[in-house]
Amino acid sequence: MSERVVPEPRRRRRRPTKQGVVLSQELIIDTALRLIEQHGAEALTVRRLGAALGADPSAVYRYFHSTDDLLLAIADELIGLAQADWRATGDWRADLRAIGLRIHSAYLAHPQAAVLAAHRTTGRTHETAAVEAILSVLRTAGFPDQEAVRIYHAFVDQSLGFAALDAAALALPAAAATADLRVWQSSYARLDATTHPHIAATAHLLTADMRSSGYPYALDLLIDAAGARLAALR
Repeated sequence: MSERVVPEPRRRRRRPTKQGVVLSQELIIDTALRLIEQHGAEALTVRRLGAALGADPSAVYRYFHSTDDLLLAIADELIGLAQADWRATGDWRADLRAIGLRIHSAYLAHPQAAVLAAHRTTGRTHETAAVEAILSVLRTAGFPDQEAVRIYHAFVDQSLGFAALDAAALALPAAAATADLRVWQSSYARLDATTHPHIAATAHLLTADMRSSGYPYALDLLIDAAGARLAALR
């Protein structure tokens, strides 16, 4: 795709596509998300989008400069899904935990897209609203600005890092995902206690715990650490 987006007033398509719909940014983003989830990263092409939309591929140029421009819009959409209907309660711990779990859940609902988008910075509407909301939670709680920014940074990187890691695991073929989980039982659980005493002592716990994401516990650790720092500052 090239840098030739049509100005906003001229974007709306006058006639429906072959599938009877009128093109819009929202429709293109939703269609791209569906294609990525069905076919992986290689689905993010103008040709595939055009076919799925029932429109000439060049019509996508009316809305996005390039496939990367579209990818940033997809990244921002995932952030928007995480924020949908969220409202601050005034309890900074509960609010931060809810935001983190929402981010993780929204990305895992679209694992193929999450792998592509979790590391991107969009500067767009939903991301800007998320940055404002998280900083508001922290500053309202009483964290000084420098501390609020540092906790924001750690919180977001942790949330997106786990989201990308867990999404990548979900995006694995079923056989590979099953094989990875079996390693804990077929390999680690059979290690000799004389050579690996700590693994042997906890093998039954490792086998059970590694079946789920470590994110909720890691999130609680971060919030507890932030709370301890706030108490020390006071």
